[in-house]
Amino acid sequence: MKTPPCSSLLIRSSLALTMAFATLSPIFSQAAEPADEKKMDSKMMEHCEKMKEEKAKMKADMKAQDAELTAHAAKMNSAPADKKVDEMAALITHMLEQRIAMDARKAKMEEEMMKHMMKHMEMGKESMAKCPMMKGDHKEHHDAQK
Repeated sequence: MKTPPCSSLLIRSSLALTMAFATLSPIFSQAAEPADEKKMDSKMMEHCEKMKEEKAKMKADMKAQDAELTAHAAKMNSAPADKKVDEMAALITHMLEQRIAMDARKAKMEEEMMKHMMKHMEMGKESMAKCPMMKGDHKEHHDAQK
């Protein structure tokens, strides 16, 4: 059974077109990926910087609270005997309020950091290495060990 020349030409043209698409589609998809990857990297890096700033702000706030408590303790220690118990109660209450608020803030930040690290893991190990927060944590951890 012979196929008519017109039908044969159509089949060959379709096969050639299919082969061209199959061959070129990975090239086109790879060309699109770097732009998407750069866009994702820049968004992720913005998020990294934001989280790093939030962490630095929390550390600064904790230092300020420590200074406030130190001043309050000095006030308590220098208070006359009849006022010491009141100053001590005020200091303990203030410490408790700070502790509860900071624990809630830390828990929220830890949850956000876990989500952030999971995004890095999804993006690949190179993404984690580029994270400014990871670079900062490593340096701080190293400095703390000295």
